[in-house]
Amino acid sequence: MNYRKDKYGNDISILGYGCMRFTQTGGKVDIAKAEKEIMAAYEGGVNYFDTAYVYTGSEAALGEILKRNHIRDKVSIATKLPHYLIKSETSMDKYFDEQLRRLQTDHVDYYLMHMLTDVATWERLKGLGIIEWLEEKKAVGAIRQIGFSYHGNADMFCRLLDAYDWDFCQIQYNYMDEHSQAGRRGLHYANQKGLPVVIMEPLRGGKLVNRLPEEAKKIFANYPVKYTPAQWAFRWLWNQPEVTCVLSGMNSEEMVKDNVETAAGASAGELGAAEEEMLGRVVEAINARMKVGCTGCGYCMPCPQNVDIPGTFAAYNRRYSEGWRAAFFDYIMCTAVRQKSSAASNCIECGKCERHCPQQIAIRKELKNAGKQLEGPLYKIVRLFIRLMKAY
Repeated sequence: MNYRKDKYGNDISILGYGCMRFTQTGGKVDIAKAEKEIMAAYEGGVNYFDTAYVYTGSEAALGEILKRNHIRDKVSIATKLPHYLIKSETSMDKYFDEQLRRLQTDHVDYYLMHMLTDVATWERLKGLGIIEWLEEKKAVGAIRQIGFSYHGNADMFCRLLDAYDWDFCQIQYNYMDEHSQAGRRGLHYANQKGLPVVIMEPLRGGKLVNRLPEEAKKIFANYPVKYTPAQWAFRWLWNQPEVTCVLSGMNSEEMVKDNVETAAGASAGELGAAEEEMLGRVVEAINARMKVGCTGCGYCMPCPQNVDIPGTFAAYNRRYSEGWRAAFFDYIMCTAVRQKSSAASNCIECGKCERHCPQQIAIRKELKNAGKQLEGPLYKIVRLFIRLMKAY
């Protein structure tokens, strides 16, 4: 296994274990199966295990397995505060104490604000005393390092990085999202601030393996270097020294073995211009189904009406390349969970965005199309529910 350093010089395995996708049997985590997979990863050198309060059964399963095998102090646990449920400092203690009980530990190594969406949300938490609470937990050793996970555009990500003295961060990033989500720009900005970056969705939930178009499969098959699509995706990430750890939701021993072997042979700078060109052709093959030729450059931003234009188009394109469910989740994250709506339907057609678009996209027209596809009855119900939760 290869390792990279966190902010304080500790070794983190470049392959991390994402514990969201433990196999469920009868509505409960299959502990016996998960234990074999976790121990195979541990024996292969994985030392970073990522879970969250809202991952059904995950924290409790991880805590039981680590304790049973006497390896809690030999690995790092990352888990997440469900800040969207927080209404007071008392509720912070309530959720955190429950997490410690589930994990059967007295401390969390890497503690994240789960799906932090914007600066306004962080300001709300600050008003509830989150900074004082976090610093107190850190002072007594109950929390070792503080970070946040993020789905959204690079502009807001960079603003969040500047909003607090974070220890690390976690973003969605892969060769398809190089210039969407936080993207390469966000990755580099975090690195410039000295922050380790943990990567989630390296395979876009398996889509860069299981739902590749035939043309993309042919490009991989015809390339002289024979890696699987998953291996190419991981190696593209580890090729970048700014990437600290890549999470994989491994739910079979075979997957663990393959990923561990890939991580053991990967290093920064190993991919050259030829490999980058080949992966570029794969991206083009996937993007052939795109509705809007948006590169996520962000020149159209900020929108006077707060529309997240790159985020909307990324979700709209994903609707046609990966299916409705993935697009819906992306769109909810980039528009509805923020303190102020950034939905396509906010557009008043002022045209400011179009004057700055290098791709000369008819943004106003395409925002209308995207809104029709993404803001159906279910979106409105979910958005209303989120508003009620915030007001509760």
